[in-house]
Amino acid sequence: MLHLFPSINNSVQSIRFKTLNPCISLSRLCHFKAKRGFDSLNQTSSVQNSVAVFWDLDNKPPNAFPPFEAVVKLKTAASSFGVVRSMVAYANQHSFSYVPKAVREQRRERKLLNQLENKGVIKSIDPYVCKVCGRRFYTNEKLVNHFKQIHEREHQKRVNQIESARGSRRVKLVGKYSMKMEKYKNAAREVLTPKVGYGLADELKRAGFWVGTVSNRPQAADVALRDHMVDVMDKRKAECLMLVSDDSDFVGVLKEAKLRCLKTVVVGDADDGALKRVADAGFSWTEILKGKAKKEAVSVVGKWKDRDILKKLEWTYDPEVERKLYGSEDMFDDESEDLDFDGSDDGNSSDHIHKEDSGAWWELDTESDADSSKLQ
Repeated sequence: MLHLFPSINNSVQSIRFKTLNPCISLSRLCHFKAKRGFDSLNQTSSVQNSVAVFWDLDNKPPNAFPPFEAVVKLKTAASSFGVVRSMVAYANQHSFSYVPKAVREQRRERKLLNQLENKGVIKSIDPYVCKVCGRRFYTNEKLVNHFKQIHEREHQKRVNQIESARGSRRVKLVGKYSMKMEKYKNAAREVLTPKVGYGLADELKRAGFWVGTVSNRPQAADVALRDHMVDVMDKRKAECLMLVSDDSDFVGVLKEAKLRCLKTVVVGDADDGALKRVADAGFSWTEILKGKAKKEAVSVVGKWKDRDILKKLEWTYDPEVERKLYGSEDMFDDESEDLDFDGSDDGNSSDHIHKEDSGAWWELDTESDADSSKLQ
């Protein structure tokens, strides 16, 4: 199926490190080369205050909340820490096909209401309106049948025309049908029941997430998400990492991010979880949905700024830098090495030393001896 929604651009180039920054001493952690010149200034400005969101859907799916609403609230909270550059979510096929209990109950209630409406036991006060053509129906089942027989078929015809076209004709068809297809998708989201799961993947994509599906093997999603996070750290695409998970397997990745002087934020329901103890800040889903995380983000960002200022004021000794700045001259002059220590000047000094050492060191000179020495 053709996706017409714009995706988040994940291509952010690497930036140049400062030499005197204490965090740069961890050279083993950085696997990229810096480019000097005017481009490096643009790279620094583009990466600064950037945020990357990583969502472990296997461990933390939005079962209790509508997916699109949860994503919008999450993005709003993440934007409080900086500019959201990328949003990534990973899960296996079972997670996308799973239907939460609350959604199953809603579907069961809707099916029961349809049966009562068809029998005439109950009647809806307001008619059901088709959001594509505007027609009105007195039962929900008639609306669904109308939508499937007319609008779903028309939508499938448009998709087939676009997929079969090539070149400029394909571009023209996309521009021609874009508004109609967008209108159909918004209406179908409320009328038709998703064939797979409860529309989790489509809702995440609609909100701007890049969704990755992995196999049903154990820890497959964790490995893929961990590799993606390491790749973002290696290429220095973000300054702040936000992880949505309660899985303690990501503790090592968060520690690695802190060693690379990156900010870390965790969203999970575990109040005293291992991830929240390692991260700079931690929030629950309730705090995200109520907007409490956005308010607390102000104080967190303030602490980060103070910490960055203190790091800039710190000084570390680097021999190579000092040699380049001040040169390789020795602190002592070479002339001091040419001094004559033989003691063979004219003989006076040796006589003077001999005279001074003529007596015992514990014997004091008398007044007569002192006067005689003066006369001589």
